[in-house]
Amino acid sequence: MKKLLTRIVSFGLILCMAGAMAACSTKSTTTTEAAKSESETQANAESSSETAAAAGLTSQSGKLVMATNAFFPPYEYHDEATNEIMGIDVEIAGAVAKKLGLELVIEDTQFDSIIAGVQMKKYDIGMAGMTVTDERKQAVNFTSTYATGIQSIIVKEGSEIKDIDTLLSGSYKVGVQTGTTGDMYMSFPPEKGGVGEDRVVRYSNGNDAVLALSTGKIDAVVIDNEPAKSYVAANPGLVILETPFAVEDYAMCVNKDNTELLDKINQALKELTEDGTIPAIIEKYIPSKG
Repeated sequence: MKKLLTRIVSFGLILCMAGAMAACSTKSTTTTEAAKSESETQANAESSSETAAAAGLTSQSGKLVMATNAFFPPYEYHDEATNEIMGIDVEIAGAVAKKLGLELVIEDTQFDSIIAGVQMKKYDIGMAGMTVTDERKQAVNFTSTYATGIQSIIVKEGSEIKDIDTLLSGSYKVGVQTGTTGDMYMSFPPEKGGVGEDRVVRYSNGNDAVLALSTGKIDAVVIDNEPAKSYVAANPGLVILETPFAVEDYAMCVNKDNTELLDKINQALKELTEDGTIPAIIEKYIPSKG
């Protein structure tokens, strides 16, 4: 009888222990699942918060719309094999968009319509080897400078035009891309360092201006030095004058009302410069050592 009672008590203790363990296990599982659920909820909330913040930043939710004119190599141009738009500006804009958690969308348009499009919030940024000028600052804000450009003069080999003074003082016709700083500088009257409106011939892109020079329709082209080098390499018989016409700073333009986007882009540009991303992109297209 004593043995039987001992067995019953022992069995009862085993059941109690098993129940306690099951209860502990259930409690532990419940706690773990609750913690997991709380963590997921917090992550989703943070994600939603970031999405909401990004959504108010640009004209299209989750996208950074960049206006450019893709006839300005190596800053932006159409790849011959794929027809995709490539170049320094494209890669820098892509790196900035990634920093901001946005998808880059590129709109190829006429250069002189970029600023107006940014003003109307059709585009978030304008980026096309765009020089910062006082006149443009009245219409849009500019980010920090990310590159430096030089305005150069292209002429035919054997041309009478040997330097800037000859170009400015003669009666030569000068081709420019509409709306660029080359257009602006050349349109100034002679007393202000240009050739005057009557000697300026405008083209929708640099390629057309260079073609006009090659066929003798104009006497010179004023354009940024890097595209100038590309055009001269592709068109035998053309040369770049040794003396640069002007040195400029390139930056993105942003709508004046969107100071939040401007600040975020400036921070991204700062970080991308400090970590070597932007210098590497420029070096890729414009090697410092030939």
